[in-house]
Amino acid sequence: MSVALLVVAGYPADRLASQAAKPDSFRLKALAILRTVPLIDGHNDIPDAIRERGGLDAVDFSVSQPKLMTDLPRIRAGAMGGQFWAAYVPVTTMDSGPHPAVYALEQIDLVHRLCARHSGSMAMAYTAADVQRNFAAGRFSCLIGIEGGHAIENSLGALRMFYRLGVRYLTLTHWRSLDWAVASTDTARRGLSAFGKQVVLEMNRLGMLVDLSHVNDVTMSDALHTSRAPIIFSHSSARALTDHARDVPDSILKLVPANGGIVMVNFNPGFVSEAVRAYGDSTSAWARALRAAGADSATRADSMRAWDARAPHATLRQVADHIEHIRQVAGVDYVGIGSDFDGITEVPDGLEDVSKFPDLIAELLRRGWTELDVKKVAGLNILRVMRAAERVAAGLQRTAR
Repeated sequence: MSVALLVVAGYPADRLASQAAKPDSFRLKALAILRTVPLIDGHNDIPDAIRERGGLDAVDFSVSQPKLMTDLPRIRAGAMGGQFWAAYVPVTTMDSGPHPAVYALEQIDLVHRLCARHSGSMAMAYTAADVQRNFAAGRFSCLIGIEGGHAIENSLGALRMFYRLGVRYLTLTHWRSLDWAVASTDTARRGLSAFGKQVVLEMNRLGMLVDLSHVNDVTMSDALHTSRAPIIFSHSSARALTDHARDVPDSILKLVPANGGIVMVNFNPGFVSEAVRAYGDSTSAWARALRAAGADSATRADSMRAWDARAPHATLRQVADHIEHIRQVAGVDYVGIGSDFDGITEVPDGLEDVSKFPDLIAELLRRGWTELDVKKVAGLNILRVMRAAERVAAGLQRTAR
């Protein structure tokens, strides 16, 4: 019965108001769960977002930042326990500007300074035990992953030094292929070179996680068959639901359990909604058609605004669908969350910023997920992967002595 009908029927107004204001019980349960397990997001691009806005002195991270998706107040509202901050290195550095390694060093420096500046709330973490210790002390863990294997400039020595500076994963490629690994945008039917396999094995020896987001399917397979430690997809979704090359096909998802890795679901609308992905393709085609027809710039702009007004939206529920699909194909022990906040320009409805993580956990609870299973997705799975990589590294280092 609608509220209007209840009023007409004489239903007590105070009881109606009480029911309307009743908190979502699933969200309350989600918040209670996140007080017992650290929610760890696999990928957030705030370092580059801060850099683009003039650096740490220009961005007060302790107050709400309306043009960003991440800040301390929203981290607290999102009941977060830790974050892999992406030391993103643009592929343009391969051609001009600072060396990729220098850009990566500056991003790593920014993360360390950000964490130190807010040391009352945040602390660096280098191991799973560090995350748990910080969480027990009520502090948010700052972890570092480099996004783009070009940052090592084909040097295993640089890779080793990045590890010493706190880097705990390396995304093998970004949007452009390297000599030793192929990106998802590349149509080449090849994967890791001999040197690429060396990179993976040296990461295993160090205890640095191999991140397969952004690589093509052959590189995914090669890395899974080369790595002696669990791999991660720090921010990728399921290709069976959205046919994007950045997503993970079922054939690869089925290999993840034997490796012990994890796929951390991305929130990029074009990666989680097939309608949004297809609309993006049609937008590009429409823009080309306008240019081919000789439309002037004003006409093209008006037409594209009208076109964009009809654009579909991705939703929180679709993100949950990807999590469920990965659970179905790979298993609940091999899925996590990798938002890509502050690296994406559009967001799903209901997942606008980091404060919304409890709503995603609530949606899984609403679907009948158990408390243990949502704890795994929130943080237990990635902590397991980190511990496993640490054990493999310790074993390889003992053997090498």
